[in-house]
Amino acid sequence: MGEEDDLRTYRGKRHFDRTSEPRGSGAADAGPPTAQGDPSFVVQIHDASSLHLDFRLEVDGVLKSWSVPKGPSTDPRDKRLALPTEDHPLDYQDFEGVIPRGEYGGGTVIVWDRGTYRPTSHDKRDRPVPFGQALEHGHATFVLHGEKLRGQYALTRFHGREEERHGPAAKPPWLLVRTGSGRGAAHGGTPDPRRARSVRSGRTLRQMAEDPDAETWNPGSGGGR
Repeated sequence: MGEEDDLRTYRGKRHFDRTSEPRGSGAADAGPPTAQGDPSFVVQIHDASSLHLDFRLEVDGVLKSWSVPKGPSTDPRDKRLALPTEDHPLDYQDFEGVIPRGEYGGGTVIVWDRGTYRPTSHDKRDRPVPFGQALEHGHATFVLHGEKLRGQYALTRFHGREEERHGPAAKPPWLLVRTGSGRGAAHGGTPDPRRARSVRSGRTLRQMAEDPDAETWNPGSGGGR
């Protein structure tokens, strides 16, 4: 499936004359480039109808996305429920601001962490598996190189009580888990999202919502900031 098809659901849920969210230019130019060319990741705090963190990984030209109600944890003992959402454009990894109430996902967004990741999935013969293929098979491992999150993580799709609870039409949920030890694992947990600060602007959710310069939609201006 091409990038345009991957983003069809994302675009169909939004009115880009009413929200400052990026439509997606098709150019993979968001975020700082790296010498290694590693794909990017971002974690955004989203204070919408429910407060949650969105975990996004660059895969095949889009951001594969999961809503993580409790947020990613640095503690290997924490198994975080991760609910898959629609793919997002790459330039969404820089988005923070205020989505108007009444619009899809209305609420405040800040960039809590961002960086790159290195896929580490292998098959039974210890051969590297393309990351998109690993996700299709339901289990992918990777090493995060973020400003806050670092180390080995795994995403695993599962079936069971959680799937039944969210309904037969819902996408199967996943688990996001920190695996192994190393830098960052000793601290454990996830900070209070209402007190956490953006790595992009240094603002908290409240400061972003109250900032008159925050990216938001003004009905009288026809869109934009």
